[in-house]
Amino acid sequence: MRVRRNVGNKSPEVKPLKLDRVFFALGLIGLGVVSLVYGDFALQWQPVPAWIPGRTYLAYASGAVMIAAGAGLLSRRTSILSSVLLVYTLSWLLLLKLPSVVMAPQLEYNWLGFGEIAVIVAAALIIFAKDPEQQAPSKLKFATGDDGVRIARLIFGLALIPIGLSHFVYARETIGFVPAWLPFRSGWAYLTGAAHFAAGLGVLFGVLPRLAAMLEAAMIGVFTVLVWLPLVVQTPNQLNWTGFFISWTIGAAAWVVAADSPLDAGSLLRSWRSEPGGHRVDKPRLG
Repeated sequence: MRVRRNVGNKSPEVKPLKLDRVFFALGLIGLGVVSLVYGDFALQWQPVPAWIPGRTYLAYASGAVMIAAGAGLLSRRTSILSSVLLVYTLSWLLLLKLPSVVMAPQLEYNWLGFGEIAVIVAAALIIFAKDPEQQAPSKLKFATGDDGVRIARLIFGLALIPIGLSHFVYARETIGFVPAWLPFRSGWAYLTGAAHFAAGLGVLFGVLPRLAAMLEAAMIGVFTVLVWLPLVVQTPNQLNWTGFFISWTIGAAAWVVAADSPLDAGSLLRSWRSEPGGHRVDKPRLG
């Protein structure tokens, strides 16, 4: 698809939709539809207490936000909805996942849930940071442009560590998710856990970060097809539909990160340096 320009009225360029954004948008829309159909949040992925007043109406509102955000990505109207999506996913992470980590940091399950949603936050931040029409307040300038993308990749890389660790801490449960027809089921559980670790470290330390994030996206995509899709076909209930679209969205989020990652970036943990004026600049690279 060719980029079209209208010189006469100086209208903005019409660019083709990126496939990673399309899949991410479809995952959000799917989650939103499930919320509207069942009048509920995404179960354990959105652990909203039952005592919250108007919980069902909040679930409908949550579903509507996800559908609107996904539709906005598909229609390229992201200038406002990208901000909404970032605020929404950050609220999901900080209000529903962070308290569990703070109250019971010894439970790896809490870190797993935090890491899964942090991957989605990383994708939302990249979409926000890369929005050419984004007019962020001065206090949020650090989250736009290249700096915003770096922060998103840092969040993504760190988020994969507890996800990988869960495969070892909860090995029995992980093995249970491996399809019975696959040989060496325990080996697949440990191998995929190590792969999460490798992808996270690859992004953090700049060892082929785009390839690392892309392989992470592919692995989660295969997991979605081999594990959640059969469950949805066999038993299309709320849990399975939610698990399917959560897994889809996390995999698509990893794809969004991969698409905006360089082939070889150097360590993210050392990529910012301070100037006398307080501005951060990248360390010069030779060659």
